[in-house]
Amino acid sequence: MNVSSIESRILYEDNHILVVNKLPSEIVQGDKTGDQPLSEILKSYIKIKYNKPGEVFLGVVHRIDRPVSGAVIFARTSKSLSRLNELLKEGKINKTYWAVVKNMPPKESDRLVNHLRRDEARNKSFVEPSGSSRTQLAELIYEVIGKSKDYYLLEVNLLTGRHHQIRAQLSHLGCPIRGDLKYGYARSNTDGSIHLHARTISFTHPVKQAPLLITAPLPDDTLWNHFVEQL
Repeated sequence: MNVSSIESRILYEDNHILVVNKLPSEIVQGDKTGDQPLSEILKSYIKIKYNKPGEVFLGVVHRIDRPVSGAVIFARTSKSLSRLNELLKEGKINKTYWAVVKNMPPKESDRLVNHLRRDEARNKSFVEPSGSSRTQLAELIYEVIGKSKDYYLLEVNLLTGRHHQIRAQLSHLGCPIRGDLKYGYARSNTDGSIHLHARTISFTHPVKQAPLLITAPLPDDTLWNHFVEQL
């Protein structure tokens, strides 16, 4: 494998954790497609870079959807995996996303609170009018931070971590994400991506106990580049 191509996407690395900038086409963990997941690519990277014999340990802390890009955390030891899982469970891993939408939201900024029902057969989540045993509470805060002639850039802070949460909640608001055909956008992006990016991730290092704030560079395309130049 080409170690340098992966190394250029590493956002943070030490003996305990690894944070990488995921490409839209990649899956984080193995699934029914049989495509090579990012977790296995990173195991090969560690094995080659550090000349490690035998099986390499790498724990998946969380996932982001295949068409989404941005920061993903992996654990290099079982100790750090256990501690990161606890931070995630306690809501102490903070994630900020950037999303490009066609329609202006009703408000410049708002807190969205919805009840989401996951349909596993269709791999999709739906907003329900009220809560039930089939739904989970989903909360996020968004703010419009950029505008172009045809699009709006939203910064989204997740307060809960539900299946397809941002995609479903923004679609329900009337603001489907660019390229997200599954959630109501008019057409897909040619590369299969959607314009949703895990921009920053912050948490306390599970071993060093130091605060970390990690920013993932945006994909290189005309629309993302426009907003980068604007901000």
